[in-house]
Amino acid sequence: MTDAAAATTSTTDDDAPATRYVPGDVEQKWIAAWDAQGTFHADASDEHEAYTIVVPPPNVTGALHMGHALNGSVQDALIRWKRMQGYNALFLPGVDHAGIATQAVVEKELRKEGTSRHELGREKFLERVQAWKDQYAETIHGQFKRLGASMDFRRARFTMDDGYVRAVLEAFVRLYSAGHVYRANRLVNWDAGSMSAISDLEIEQKTLVDELFDIAYPLADGSGELIVATVRPETLVADVAVAVHPEDDRYREYIGKHVQLPLTDRTIPVIADEYVDREFGTGCLKITPGHDPNDFEIGERHGLDQLSAINYDRTMNELAGEFAGMNADDAREAMVAKLDELGLLRGREDYSHNVPHSQRSGVRIEPLMSLQWFADMRELAAPVIGWVKDGTVRFVPDGSKSIFFGWMEDLKPWCLSRQLWWGHQLPVWYCTADESHVHVSIDGPGSSACPECGNAEWRRDPDVLDTWFSSGMWDHATLGWPDDTEDLRHFHPTAVLCTARDIINLWVARMMMFSNAHLGEVPFHDVYIHSTIQAADGRRMSKSLGTGVDPLDLIAKYGADATRYGLLDMSSTQDVRFNEGRIKEGNQLANKLWNATRLLVMLGDEASLTHDGFDPTTATALEDRWILARLDRVLREVHRALGAYEFALAVKAMYAFTWNELCDWYLESVKDRLRSDDSADRAAATRMLSFVIDRTIRMLHPVMPHLTEELAVQVWGEGGMDGRAVARSPWHDHAIPESQSGEFDSDEAAYASVQALVTRLRALAQAGDVRGSWRVDLSSLDVQARSLVERLVPGGALKALVDDEAASDADAIAVTVTQDELTVTAWLPESIKAKLQGDLKKAHGEVKRAQGKLGNEKFTSRAPAELVDEERAKVERFTREAEQLEAVLAQLG
Repeated sequence: MTDAAAATTSTTDDDAPATRYVPGDVEQKWIAAWDAQGTFHADASDEHEAYTIVVPPPNVTGALHMGHALNGSVQDALIRWKRMQGYNALFLPGVDHAGIATQAVVEKELRKEGTSRHELGREKFLERVQAWKDQYAETIHGQFKRLGASMDFRRARFTMDDGYVRAVLEAFVRLYSAGHVYRANRLVNWDAGSMSAISDLEIEQKTLVDELFDIAYPLADGSGELIVATVRPETLVADVAVAVHPEDDRYREYIGKHVQLPLTDRTIPVIADEYVDREFGTGCLKITPGHDPNDFEIGERHGLDQLSAINYDRTMNELAGEFAGMNADDAREAMVAKLDELGLLRGREDYSHNVPHSQRSGVRIEPLMSLQWFADMRELAAPVIGWVKDGTVRFVPDGSKSIFFGWMEDLKPWCLSRQLWWGHQLPVWYCTADESHVHVSIDGPGSSACPECGNAEWRRDPDVLDTWFSSGMWDHATLGWPDDTEDLRHFHPTAVLCTARDIINLWVARMMMFSNAHLGEVPFHDVYIHSTIQAADGRRMSKSLGTGVDPLDLIAKYGADATRYGLLDMSSTQDVRFNEGRIKEGNQLANKLWNATRLLVMLGDEASLTHDGFDPTTATALEDRWILARLDRVLREVHRALGAYEFALAVKAMYAFTWNELCDWYLESVKDRLRSDDSADRAAATRMLSFVIDRTIRMLHPVMPHLTEELAVQVWGEGGMDGRAVARSPWHDHAIPESQSGEFDSDEAAYASVQALVTRLRALAQAGDVRGSWRVDLSSLDVQARSLVERLVPGGALKALVDDEAASDADAIAVTVTQDELTVTAWLPESIKAKLQGDLKKAHGEVKRAQGKLGNEKFTSRAPAELVDEERAKVERFTREAEQLEAVLAQLG
């Protein structure tokens, strides 16, 4: 333990924890302490069973966002939980080079400087990108530390590290040698802004209002025409067919005939395909395999040509005839005008639809035919599908595996190459005499002559690999593959991959296929698909939309532990609206436990703070046996919930126990005993409270690590109770041995009866606002129950009165309160009836007002989730208050 983390145990007020918990101070202290001690280092030489999580590598382009914060909280809760169970837990950090994203950011910086990557040249440009990476990788790691992530930062990896690059190129060479990688001319997502093919994940759909044009395609035999509806008349010159549905009676007679393609001298066939939607437009679909992915598949089914009319820069090519050289958008208007002039335009109307755009450049995506490198992964997919079907790899929630199956069982060729400079350059060389002669290896052909023609000159392909290719081996390349390392043998397979559902196909499935190809084993045992946190109004979180929330701002405001708590509490469903109130609740819980611990240190018997050899099951006081039983239940529930990835249920159980049972009930029950002159009773209360707080601290540690480390030091001194950091202390999944758990059932029931009785008496006192003007007869209660009621009910007039003494007050109303087998009588002043009736009317009014707001659709759909939740809480609170008032009035008669 470093000096930063050291503290001295004392029961004096001066040495007790500060009156207010200041998260920032505590967090910085423990970040430094953990780092200095190497608390989270994991080594393959450790004899304990490994538990590994590799962080989904954030892009090196900038700061962590809310998704990273949620996933970081989820993963760290798991890794801390398992570390406390004695596993050799490795949480491996790293960042992804994020090819197109990083290149776009650096190019933007260059434009500000009045230059470009082409002016710099490839080598100088890559130096600039590397410098950017060096700056922002440290920023990202620092932000993970702010969150409290217990990563082994000695092992931080980067997808452009020398060793990682070698692994990526080795994987490409192996796939090529096995016949899975090939070069072909196929349809790709083309981003004219970055002048590169891009992946599906780098595309966002924008809703646009375009025009839907009805265009006449004359039948070649002159017998009539077919009307085709399209939003892309500029691609008309690349049409190769008109398709109709085979069961559409309107067009059955035209199947097999030909139509004259407008604006060209070509004729194209009319074909039948079940893909056609008979209800869209006229039911006739122009087929352009070179410019539409669905048409491409139809074209492959029917053996159609794949023509392209648009260049990489979105200008029209020679296929467009008189429109060649025009921008595609300008060509659309010019072609429509020409069609109108020729009498072939039959109609036009506005049409709203989703149009793919590049996330990086903002430019509309053009599906284009392009000569690229592709991977056919179908052969590698079959055993991977089997892993999921037989439960070898488990998806949580279970429904998310349908996304996996839907994609894996219909795998399409994967476009691997990108027309970028930043990334893993393809290990491919072309013979300059004939580019169909290809050499594929990590080191290149060197001075070797082309084996097919004897030419000794080679040109390396300038393209780089898709970022998802390199990240697809993140689980094993980070551990040393392709070498057979000790780390790889010990820490692989990893335990669980925590990620978002939108990359199940792009990343999760590919990691499984690569791990199968390279190691013949699963990359992970579980796949946990975490929630997607939306903005408070239900929109996606986005910096550009102004709906993003910076997790670092939340950490600064509420603390890292509260932020972690709140994010985990919001993880109960796949889509959840951000609610800052949950994080505020975490901050309040931290302060509540801080104050409870402070009370223990200030009032407890110092000699009893440590409880070596203490057997809590020998306790005799009812409240002690009750809290032990409740602690046992919550430890078992939290352990179960964490194991089932039910993080929201885990933190709710933690909250309910810590706030309600420990702080609200048990502390109030034992507070007087902590001050007692009876040293034996004081010691018994201190030992039990100390024991319960110890177990509570351990239970909360995976969620609130900084707070719990600090509290352990504040109570038990340097190293906490076990002489070590809480992060390395044992986890407890129960407080009572299974063989003894039934012995506490009657104590739980007895205390629950006292709780219910006290709650009703408190409600009676609060509703009547009687303060010291009421009297209660407790003479029927046993000693323990009576003692507890006297400590827990406010008002100072709780005595064992004799009935005739109480009845001597002519204005008093006798109220009998019965709970289970407990019965007491209270006398209240006659004047409270009118007050209670007024309070009841007010409570009903508040319920009606809140329900009115919640019944307003504009309010519930547009107001922040936090405000809507506040109104719902008001309905619950005032409904409950009204019910209590009605019950009291009914008792008064």
